[in-house]
Amino acid sequence: MFVTIRSVTARTRGWARQVRKGLADDAGYSTETVIVTALLVIMGIAVIGIIAAKVLGKASGIDLG
Repeated sequence: MFVTIRSVTARTRGWARQVRKGLADDAGYSTETVIVTALLVIMGIAVIGIIAAKVLGKASGIDLG
């Protein structure tokens, strides 16, 4: 009985150690992903602003009369 409990305890500790190691390794990747996504959003908003300004400039330059 005690051998089984020790075996389960050892396996659980080993699994927990692997999970902690995996979490520590992925921390940089998730931070990098957030930063890249934020930069892409900012660039997209800037491009939309530039296009909108050019379209409005052309539209206001149209002579209807």
